Amino acid sequence: MTALSPRLARLKFRSWHRGTREADYMIGCFFDRFHDQWSEAEIDLFERMIEEEDVDIMGWALGTLSIPEEYRGALVDRMMKLDYVDIPR
Repeated sequence: MTALSPRLARLKFRSWHRGTREADYMIGCFFDRFHDQWSEAEIDLFERMIEEEDVDIMGWALGTLSIPEEYRGALVDRMMKLDYVDIPR
């Protein structure tokens, strides 16, 4: 296991400390599963996206809210599959 850069470590922390358990699992598991595959542009996009409200991010992932143009693309499309959530027990 390699150490995360300070930037990715901050993103990981922010991904897992959202305010609700549901958001933590949805966004935190997404980060854990895919961050090492992201380009610099995708990291930039994720960094901007996680500053949005949890209910908005979850709504986009669940397909209950319209995705703003600036977030449309492969990153959110992947999040919408929801096959990455592995809830620890």
